[in-house]
Amino acid sequence: MTVKQNSIADRLQTLRSALPESTTLVAVSKYHSIEEIQEAYDAGQRHFGENHAQELARKAQALPADIKWHFIGHLQTNKVKLIMPYVHLIHAVDSWHLLQEVNKQAARLDRTVDVLLQLHVAEEETKFGLSPTAFTELLTNEAWRELTSVHIRGVMAMATHTDNETQIAREFDEVRRIFDETHATFFKGNDTFCLRSYGMSDDYSIALQHGSNIVRIGTAIFGPRDYKNK
Repeated sequence: MTVKQNSIADRLQTLRSALPESTTLVAVSKYHSIEEIQEAYDAGQRHFGENHAQELARKAQALPADIKWHFIGHLQTNKVKLIMPYVHLIHAVDSWHLLQEVNKQAARLDRTVDVLLQLHVAEEETKFGLSPTAFTELLTNEAWRELTSVHIRGVMAMATHTDNETQIAREFDEVRRIFDETHATFFKGNDTFCLRSYGMSDDYSIALQHGSNIVRIGTAIFGPRDYKNK
């Protein structure tokens, strides 16, 4: 395949060469066109991330069936059923109520869905996620062990939007610490609890140094978003 200079395929090639083999690259395709996603697909990309339920469902129906769709935004309980036929991994489960609804909708389709619990470690109050205390309380309750159609695979987080790399590193290190403690306490001997999703276009290199094995990158692959494709 001929790669055009600075094309989507070229950017993907550059990114992949910088990532460890054990890292999953999720191409954040929200607001990008079917044609752009197809170009990334043709370059070998299979994992794509969307923030809006309707947009994910629309694109999933129009694009190749072997794409692994990641829902990476804040998910409202009344939108869970829209993505359930298509979603591969839900990154941002931030409440017991949402976890129950994911289980309910997955059971309705006779499938088991992988999820990550979202941690709130950033300074911005506008970011979603469970505080470390609420995160521990949810797991300590252990009612989640009775949910047979949902599978908790790890954690997701976002760092504070800042140029202070020391702060970003500190927040990502906190996520790694919580992940390690959670694995030892609630998932001991369970190697399927292994996913750590943090790091985006501006901070993925720091995230990789602090334990991330899933990075969610959009702008560095697709360029600026085209909001007409919402």
